[in-house]
Amino acid sequence: MRKSLRRALIVAGAIGTVLAVGLTTTTVVNAVSTEAERSRIETYGQTVSVDGRSMNVVITGEGDQDVVLLPGFGTASPALDFEPLVTDLSNDHRVIVVEPFGYGLSDGTDSPRTTDNIVDEIHQALQALDVDRYVLMGHSIAGLYAIEYTNRYADEVTAFVGIDTSVPGQPNMDTVFPTGLLAAAKNLGLIRLVAGATGDGLDGLEYDDHTREQMSLLSNRNSLTPTYLDEMTHIRTNFADAMGTGFSTGLPLLLFVVADNAGNPDWIDLHERQAAEIDDGTVIPLDGEHYLHHTHALEIADGFRQWEADRLLAAD
Repeated sequence: MRKSLRRALIVAGAIGTVLAVGLTTTTVVNAVSTEAERSRIETYGQTVSVDGRSMNVVITGEGDQDVVLLPGFGTASPALDFEPLVTDLSNDHRVIVVEPFGYGLSDGTDSPRTTDNIVDEIHQALQALDVDRYVLMGHSIAGLYAIEYTNRYADEVTAFVGIDTSVPGQPNMDTVFPTGLLAAAKNLGLIRLVAGATGDGLDGLEYDDHTREQMSLLSNRNSLTPTYLDEMTHIRTNFADAMGTGFSTGLPLLLFVVADNAGNPDWIDLHERQAAEIDDGTVIPLDGEHYLHHTHALEIADGFRQWEADRLLAAD
């Protein structure tokens, strides 16, 4: 064997050994940390039984109008994530944050994460709470699910309010995600390693240190679980099934939308076309990024109140 080849094999073997030791270490650290973190996660809200599993909901405030809040895809703790918006809205509304299966403190599920199943489960949770007349408000992919939801339960939903919501036909929703690789990366502790290096992205926002810690703990627990990955797998088919669908023309629609989406120059146009199909559709552009309720909670709450007031005045 030539000396250069032998040296190359030695180097390759050394690198392989280092990688193996490193992955073993991250795997063990992840397993130990995950177990230790269980006891540090604090409970909140209340649970209702849906299909024999527990779904967590948080009810805050009082008022004549109920607002049901639904999260965007993969939100680790919807109740904590929406906290700045809920704090303001609950001054004069009863706000109900639903944490679907796989989110927040809710159980996971092996039921396929189709739009049909997700919509049915959320409705079962609201029925268990005797909530039967409400404004539906949602972030991101909740806008896609809301089309099916509001059409199916039109006698219950009085309006839909979107926070930078998904729209049928938006580009790049036919992606096939490498869910197997992502699951392996979590089990090997690589996701935890990356998250620790990149931070939680909440610096400068209206979350105290305790809330940020709880959000981080729940992110470690809920990200890339089988329920999470199944919903990720179904994103492509859920968007395909939604093609050609829209909100009922008689359903009032208010959409808060990122004004300048660098990744999709047609973002505002997509939402304006969606609103134009409705008898009472309004689009309010806001400067910011996708999680508008993190940075514009007051504007969203006040904009919603003004929209409600304008509609009441027009009805008189």
